[in-house]
Amino acid sequence: MAEQLRIGVIGAGRIGKIHAENIARFIPQARLEGIADIKLSAEQEAWAKALGARIISKDPGDMLKDPEIQGVIICSSTDTHADLTIAAAQAGKHIFCEKPVDLTPAKVQGALEAVKKAGVKLQIGFNRRFDHNFARIREHTLAGGIGQVHLVKITSRDPAPPPPAYVAVSGGIFLDMMIHDFDMARFQAGSEITEVYAAGAVLVDPEIGKAGDVDTALVTLKFANGAIGVIDNSRKAVYGYDQRVEVFGSKGAAVAENDLPNTVKLYSEAGVTGEKPLYFFLERYKQAFIDEMISFIAAVRDNKPAAVTGEDGLEDMYAALAAGKSLKEKRPVAISEVRN
Repeated sequence: MAEQLRIGVIGAGRIGKIHAENIARFIPQARLEGIADIKLSAEQEAWAKALGARIISKDPGDMLKDPEIQGVIICSSTDTHADLTIAAAQAGKHIFCEKPVDLTPAKVQGALEAVKKAGVKLQIGFNRRFDHNFARIREHTLAGGIGQVHLVKITSRDPAPPPPAYVAVSGGIFLDMMIHDFDMARFQAGSEITEVYAAGAVLVDPEIGKAGDVDTALVTLKFANGAIGVIDNSRKAVYGYDQRVEVFGSKGAAVAENDLPNTVKLYSEAGVTGEKPLYFFLERYKQAFIDEMISFIAAVRDNKPAAVTGEDGLEDMYAALAAGKSLKEKRPVAISEVRN
C-alpha cells in the first residue's frame, strides 16, 4: 500500500468535523495528523484527541509549519479561506478548500495565483459532483447516451431557512446556496455559463428580506455550447431536502430523483404513501463527502489535476454574481459583465 497522505484540518465546525472523521475512519489512503481552530473548545480538543490527531491547536500556523503535514483541509469561516489558501500554498501544502474561496473575485484570483506559483494542488469542496446519482447522469452524457445536451434542470430546496443573521453575511442565496447549482449546471452541461437571468422573491421569511436577500429564486442559464438551463431554489421545502437533476438531449434524458430513507410505499384505502427525502445535506451527501476527499488525495498522490479546480470555483462565483446583478437590474446578464 502506498504511503498515507498526512493531512491537517483547519476549522473544527460542522464541515471540519465531517472531513476529519471521514479521514480518520473511512479513508485509509490518508492519515489525520492535526486539527486547528481559533476557537477550539475543550470538547473539540477531546474530540480531536479521540480521532488520533497529533497536532491540536488554536493556531492554523502550527500545521502549516509542520514538515510532516502534506495537505490541509480549509473548513474555517469564509472570510479566512483566501488568506489560509495563500499561506498554505506558500508553505508547500496541498489544499482542499471548502467553497467559496472568497466572496470577491479579486481575492480568489490572488489565491489561485499563489497556488499556481507554489505548484501545489487545490480542490474546491463542491461535493455534489461526487453524488452517486449526479455522477451517474454525467457518465451517461459522456458515454453518448443522452446525445447533444439541450436542457439542464436543477431543483435545490432546503428543509428550513438559515437565520437572517447568517444570510446577512453569507453573500446571499446565489453565493451561499445556488453556487452549488451553478457548479452542477456547468458540470452536467460540460460547458461554461455565458448568461444568467434571475428572478427572486421573499416568500418564506420576511426577516430574510430585511437582511437584503430573497429566499425563493429561479434562474435561467445559457451555455457556450448552445444548451440552456434552469435552476430553482427555495430556503424551505416542508417535505425535506429536495435535490433533483435532469439532463435532456437529442437522444434522451437522464433524471436523478431524491434519495429516500427507504423505497417502501404503503398502499391503503386512504391512498399511497412513502418516505420524505433525506432531511438535509449531512444525510443526503454523506458518501459524496468521502468520495470528494478520496478524489483529492488521489490527485495529490498520483499527481493528477484536481476534480474541482480553483478555476471552477471562480466560474461558479461569476455565475452567482451575475445572478445577483440580474435580480437587481431585472435583465439578463452576461458572465463577461462581472469578470474582473
